[in-house]
Amino acid sequence: MSATTTPLPAILGARLWGLLAGVVVAVIILMLPEFPGLSIAGQRMLAVLAFAVIVWMSEAMDYAVSSVVIVALMAFLLGTAPNPKNPAVMLGTGGGLQMALAGFSNSALALVAAALFISVAMTASGLDRRIALRTLSLIGTGPRSILISSIVITILLSFLVPSATARTACVVPIMAGIIATFGMDKRSVFASSIMMMVAQATSVWNVGIMTSAAQNVLAVGFMQKTLGEAPRWMDWLIAGAPWSIAMSVVLYFLSVRLFPPEVSKDVGGRDAMKKDLVELGAMTAREWRVLLITLMLLAFWTTEKTLHNFDTSSVTIVGVALMLLPVTGVMTWKDVQAKVPWGTLVVFGVGISLGTALLDTKAAVWLADIAVKGLQMETLSAFGVFALLSAFLIVIHLGFASATGLAAAMIPIMIAVLQRMGGDINVGGMVMLLTFVVSFGFILPVNAPQNMVCFGTETFTSRQFTKFGLWITLVGYLMLLLFALTWWDFLGLMTVKH
Repeated sequence: MSATTTPLPAILGARLWGLLAGVVVAVIILMLPEFPGLSIAGQRMLAVLAFAVIVWMSEAMDYAVSSVVIVALMAFLLGTAPNPKNPAVMLGTGGGLQMALAGFSNSALALVAAALFISVAMTASGLDRRIALRTLSLIGTGPRSILISSIVITILLSFLVPSATARTACVVPIMAGIIATFGMDKRSVFASSIMMMVAQATSVWNVGIMTSAAQNVLAVGFMQKTLGEAPRWMDWLIAGAPWSIAMSVVLYFLSVRLFPPEVSKDVGGRDAMKKDLVELGAMTAREWRVLLITLMLLAFWTTEKTLHNFDTSSVTIVGVALMLLPVTGVMTWKDVQAKVPWGTLVVFGVGISLGTALLDTKAAVWLADIAVKGLQMETLSAFGVFALLSAFLIVIHLGFASATGLAAAMIPIMIAVLQRMGGDINVGGMVMLLTFVVSFGFILPVNAPQNMVCFGTETFTSRQFTKFGLWITLVGYLMLLLFALTWWDFLGLMTVKH
């Protein structure tokens, strides 16, 4: 066993302690006297929230398994509490279960499911690999060109493959092949910088494109339910892409500065790329269909509410239907069954239910009141509120292995806090900007699935990743503040323009 490998008993022990801690904290909250201004159902939802956060942060259980447990807790804890809308009657376990499963009827879940299906189609057809190889062959295969290529590939695939994990899983084998072509050890600085760049660039572009990450879609679902409106795909791109572009430049220069490659020229990489492209052959009819359907989706996403009123979720489902049809199809249902991470959908649906129940029982509002008064946020400007909440999300993300879990637990509370602030704060705009911060999984390998995919190549250490990630987080946070004072303020996302 290597020195860096955690013994199995230690892992099991940590998980057991995490589970026990979640149960103990939840029971304590349930046994406390009723909180002034909070319904019984709201207090019980705080217990469920505490359990969920501790279990997710400690990874005491698989995320999908913990989601099933959360559904059971909500069904019975809410079911035996008075109805928050009519305290004279009990909600009943049927009503509690309905609240626990409400997220599965949200259009945001349909969008995430459709996005995962599209990712399967891209992978099954091989189009994602072709795009990556073609980009590498065009930009070049010198050491610094490869770093630039990894960013460009990430940007292109972020538009076409709506799954961060799928994008990373596509690029990693190609980059591993390049490292082998250079004849470099997988622990070389060159190999380390390439793989870390793939992971970090993926997180950066989770910010810029709404459909590139599940946490973005989750936040949109919360905004639609609570505020009655949500940003369009194009609104998100206009706000987030400039930050992602700026941070892509930062990524390159930080990488070159912190991890300068040992090699200075191409040693056969271009020839290897050409060979791989020749082996792929001409684009197949299947690849063309995937490309055309994906471009069609992009066209509809970008023109929503300008040329048509079809929402993003509905349009995406049509695209998936075309991919599954006998004539236009590019994949079978067996492909979908085998390759879609169904556990992700379970976690996503329960995450929506958790956040919605926090809002419906007023538990989120009660927490927001405490936060606003305790931190004296009423005295802060819109910029001050954004700076404070952004810093909080960055710090708490250190304990989460899933941005979706972080969004499910925190975005409803952020919405309630901003609504409680009143004044001229643009609640919808600010929630979107705070959702950008949810993607700040830069510091630890366990902070995002794409990090772990790259970490699994054993090309870099946790220490190297953290060194890189701390710099990215610092510069990224300062960039957030700069954009809040300039571009986002100009767009009216910070305050309501009168």
